[in-house]
Amino acid sequence: MAVQYLEFERPIADLEAKIEELSKLSETASPGTFDAEIEALRARAQDMRREAYANLDAWQKTQVARHPDRPHFIDYCAALIDAFVELKGDRKFADDQALIGGLGRFRGRPVVVIGNEKGHDTVTRVKHNFGYARPEGYRKAVRLMELAERFHLPVISLVDIAGAYPGVASEERGVAEAIARSTEMCLMLGVPNVAVITGEGGSGGAIAIAAANRVLILEHAIYSVITPEGANSIIWRGSRTPADAARAMKISAQDLLGMKIVDRIVPEPPGGAHSDPAAAMAAVADAIEDELRALEGLSADELRKQRAARFYAIGREGLS
Repeated sequence: MAVQYLEFERPIADLEAKIEELSKLSETASPGTFDAEIEALRARAQDMRREAYANLDAWQKTQVARHPDRPHFIDYCAALIDAFVELKGDRKFADDQALIGGLGRFRGRPVVVIGNEKGHDTVTRVKHNFGYARPEGYRKAVRLMELAERFHLPVISLVDIAGAYPGVASEERGVAEAIARSTEMCLMLGVPNVAVITGEGGSGGAIAIAAANRVLILEHAIYSVITPEGANSIIWRGSRTPADAARAMKISAQDLLGMKIVDRIVPEPPGGAHSDPAAAMAAVADAIEDELRALEGLSADELRKQRAARFYAIGREGLS
């Protein structure tokens, strides 16, 4: 599969094209003729990638967070959750494949896992509605969290959504109420819940499954009240750019940690999670295990109090 380069990766793309050209040339020459040159160029490309990803601005991070090759919910389930059994439907209207969930074992521990799935190609993107969850998706999430509460199972949420589906049918079926109910259920859970922003966390569609005891975020993921494009349209009437909005909104993992909106940044491999999905998912798994272990000794009331205190504290620092 061809590598998809982002705009700021163009110098790296040009260098790797030269490496490929030289590699093909070496096949027609004597063995080992260009090995030294190829290795030197590969080392240079790796250095360029590491340097580029160490200095990304908020808009570049937005592009990385949306990269189509980043691991999605289905990938995380396959890699981290043993014996996963998907549970479908909200028992009210239908099943929503933009928000998936079920039962499984995370490193030997029975859990309920919920997350957004965007799809990887045209067929799967249409199937999963490009990750835009409908009301029935959030009602399914509530059903799964109620199941977790009943059987004392921790909840893991993997968040990657630009926002809930804004279509007329979604509004007619009460998407705002469904998001509110899902957020309320997260906050009232008597079992540990850990949320990870794996790509793009947008608006109420994200917080509906991310109002957790611990909120983690991947190094190049973003978390915001609205997309940069939406903010540019509403605030500046389109007179500026989404890049300007992204920088102004403070949506990067590093800004969010400083404001205590997230609790922990999970490092990504050099070149982002899409460059080495296995390593990225392993890092996420280690972080989740750490957080679940820290929460497992707390009672139901203690978990609710910790969660409430965590969210009440946001934006209050420095206020008298």
